[in-house]
Amino acid sequence: MTQTSLAAIVMAGGLGKRMRSATPKHLHVLLGRRMVDWALDAVLALEPDPVVVVTSPEAQDELAGSLDGAHVAVQPEPRGTGDAVAATRPVLDGFDGDVLVVPGDAPLLTPQLLEDVLATHRRERPALTMVTVEPEVPRAYGRVLRAPDGSVAAIVEAADATPEELGITELNASIYVFSANDLWRSLDRLGTENAQGELYLTDAVAALVGAGRTVAAHRASDASEADGVNTRAELAQAAAALRDRINARHMEAGVTILDPATAWIDAGVELEADAVVEPFTILRGRTRVARGASIGPHTVIVDAIVGERATIGPFCYVRPGTVLEAGAKAGTFVEIKNSTIGEGTKVPHLSYIGDADVGAGTNIAAGNITANVRHEDRAKQRTRIGRDVKTGIHSSLVAPVEIGDGAWIAPGSVITEDVPADALAGFPPRQETKEGYVRARRRRD
Repeated sequence: MTQTSLAAIVMAGGLGKRMRSATPKHLHVLLGRRMVDWALDAVLALEPDPVVVVTSPEAQDELAGSLDGAHVAVQPEPRGTGDAVAATRPVLDGFDGDVLVVPGDAPLLTPQLLEDVLATHRRERPALTMVTVEPEVPRAYGRVLRAPDGSVAAIVEAADATPEELGITELNASIYVFSANDLWRSLDRLGTENAQGELYLTDAVAALVGAGRTVAAHRASDASEADGVNTRAELAQAAAALRDRINARHMEAGVTILDPATAWIDAGVELEADAVVEPFTILRGRTRVARGASIGPHTVIVDAIVGERATIGPFCYVRPGTVLEAGAKAGTFVEIKNSTIGEGTKVPHLSYIGDADVGAGTNIAAGNITANVRHEDRAKQRTRIGRDVKTGIHSSLVAPVEIGDGAWIAPGSVITEDVPADALAGFPPRQETKEGYVRARRRRD
């Protein structure tokens, strides 16, 4: 391989004990993506080959097969960051280019920062280029020690630092670009004489300098991009920062977000220009919102398709598999699941529509539900409601049932049998169907 080739290592082996969670730290989700996925996305933008994600045995099964374009290497025991990098040797054996190493608990990483440090490395050609930051409030990161001539001499971890060293404001961001040969040579020199009794990757700096090699530093212009997540509080802070980035991108593309601080939009959500997002709205998964649609306030939509000029909310819950076609409405305190709501159809308030297909121009009155009795030997059945149907308040449609085009449902009804087109049905306590009633009524009117 040429000296300009690039491999990448994403460090995701820590369990994150300070998270107080049964879920490994790197698998916690922020805005629809696991923490490690955010870091991996930034790395993949540089098109390295190969890419290796180092993980713990606890996370191995979940990560295997779920990382697009990346190998998984397992660190059997948590023996430090140097040992974690060493776990990638079977994959990187024979690679002689540059190796980018990033932490998998830094979801705010951007491709631009990684491109900048790589450019510094290839311009100056040291053995190692590291990213440093100077945050306003120093964190428990390694301190960068400089020689009298200003060159990088070593990194001392916060747990091993003296009070004087803790006063240093230049911190290690745990983002590195190594020459592959220098990386392996420095790992062979690591020891465990430190407060944690671990193999620190940061000790590679002093090892390289001691061997007469040069270490360069690239100062990040935005220290927050290197922020790691170790606690639930830091997880929430990172999520808020990602929320702001996502919302800013949508607003720049022509979406109206009335209160960006209360709109939580997953990374995989698509919104077209002139869509409107009201306050306290959550859009999750692969939701797609078309031009001119209005969502919220106080609305949750998950894996749904919202057509042009459709309106959803307030206080609405739209669940996976739902499609609202152009001009459809799901109003106050409405829940819809795995259903198609036809063009111009209205479900204005206080109703549940699940596993249903509703035609265009229909009006579902308040307090309606589609009920589904699941038998042991059958999956859930669907309710089919035609075009221009009108249902009365407080009615239940028990699947499998089909309501024909133009039919009316009387208030307070329980519909268990199919209703023909243009019929009037209901009349509790038992369903009665008057065929042709609506057609005759139209003629009289």
